[in-house]
Amino acid sequence: MSRTRADAEQRGRRAETLAAWYLRLKGWRIVARRVKTPRGEIDLVARRGRTLAFVEVKWRGGAAQLDHAIDSHRLRRVAAAAEAIAPRYVREGDDQRIDVVLLAPGHFPRHIVNAWMP
Repeated sequence: MSRTRADAEQRGRRAETLAAWYLRLKGWRIVARRVKTPRGEIDLVARRGRTLAFVEVKWRGGAAQLDHAIDSHRLRRVAAAAEAIAPRYVREGDDQRIDVVLLAPGHFPRHIVNAWMP
């Protein structure tokens, strides 16, 4: 793995850890991290009460870049991966959604609730 790729991987893992702590402070329980499927990867699976969220985490070097960190193509990939793993985590009566947590140095995390509505 190239140094640049390794650095990006390390930043991604750090961002996922920060996002997990942020969600915990908001009352969420992290039930899984980095779940890989043939359709893609889910960064975090979180539960609060009867709501299960499949969470995409994005880290950017500056707050201005966060506005372009997530797009419909990426959300479709996350939705496909969430659909593949949902049977493992969803309980009867649960609401499911896809959330996004955007992070940048020196800025409070931005939590986009229910970011994907097909």
